[in-house]
Amino acid sequence: MTTPETDRERWRLARLYGSMSNAEVERLAADAAALSDAAKWALKVDLARRGLKSKLAEPAPEAEPKAHSRIVNLRKYMTLPEALLAKSILESAGIEAFLGDQNIVRMDWFLSNALGGVKLRVREEDAEDAAALLNQSKTA
Repeated sequence: MTTPETDRERWRLARLYGSMSNAEVERLAADAAALSDAAKWALKVDLARRGLKSKLAEPAPEAEPKAHSRIVNLRKYMTLPEALLAKSILESAGIEAFLGDQNIVRMDWFLSNALGGVKLRVREEDAEDAAALLNQSKTA
């Protein structure tokens, strides 16, 4: 069931599409994935009225979500600023990085030694590249 506002919008768009040329309507149908449901309805009606065989472009299927990757500890840092610097180096290279125990160390830095420091974590498939990048930045 449609609302009166939706019906008004459908008919407004139908009049608009009716004033367009065949080429304009076909271009619009080729980019129909970006249109609202009301606009798609009005476009279908106009294509049928004109006898055009153009099909509305369907939205591209969403990409398959990546399988969950294992997260591995790459390095341990005794201070939070060191860990944040290493994390920013990795993220600037496009490697997603995470910090473990950062909030506890931030609240009480005396606990850093007891926890084994702030852990820099990356996805298992990125570990080799991340280690090479951090080794490179250490020597520079």
